Amino acid sequence: MSVELPANYDPSVFERPSVTVDVVIFSLVEDKLKVLLIKRQAAPFANMWAIPGSFVKMNESLEKAAVRALADETGVTDVYTEQLYTFGEPNRDPRTRVITVAYFALVPHDAIHHKVGRDASETGWFPISQLPPLAFDHAEIVEYAYRRLRYKLEYSSVGFRLLPDVFTLTELQTAYEIILGEELDKRNFRRKILSAEILEETGEKKKEGEGRPAMLYRYREDAVAEVKTRRLFP
Repeated sequence: MSVELPANYDPSVFERPSVTVDVVIFSLVEDKLKVLLIKRQAAPFANMWAIPGSFVKMNESLEKAAVRALADETGVTDVYTEQLYTFGEPNRDPRTRVITVAYFALVPHDAIHHKVGRDASETGWFPISQLPPLAFDHAEIVEYAYRRLRYKLEYSSVGFRLLPDVFTLTELQTAYEIILGEELDKRNFRRKILSAEILEETGEKKKEGEGRPAMLYRYREDAVAEVKTRRLFP
């Protein structure tokens, strides 16, 4: 559909801020919630750690730009991403006026194999509680993403994105405890998670410690993702 522009319209009279996307990638690694960072090669903030990101091209959507940034800078593809927030302080980038749309991605640690991209000299996982100094305002972005993740974990099934396709209830509870930063009552956790009707048994079991094998579960594809009427945890 063609749209008629106003007569004598001149887009050059308006200033044009640049737009970027930045992606916070969370995963559970060695019983810790960690963030995947890149070490920048070029100025500004050369040799500092940052979250993956990129300028948005004129012909691509924000979502496609986020997916491309992940692939270009870390080699990570085919992961769950969700738009987080827009950060637009005038002086957040010393190069020019840059507005960034932040995303967060949740991935099982064994499902991805990150690598150094063309704009990074190194990649690495860092515990959320032990992050190095970050470039730009990325520390603020990571902090905001972590708050959002904890909030969504209490009200939705988003935490399953951090787990393998099948898991035990013990593994699921451990994941929730790591992210929420607190211990959950075992019986209460199981009652709530099973009553939410977002899991299904696989019919298979896994040996855990010295006890009897534990049932393996998976996330129900037809389950309602957001539990809006009640708080699940803690």
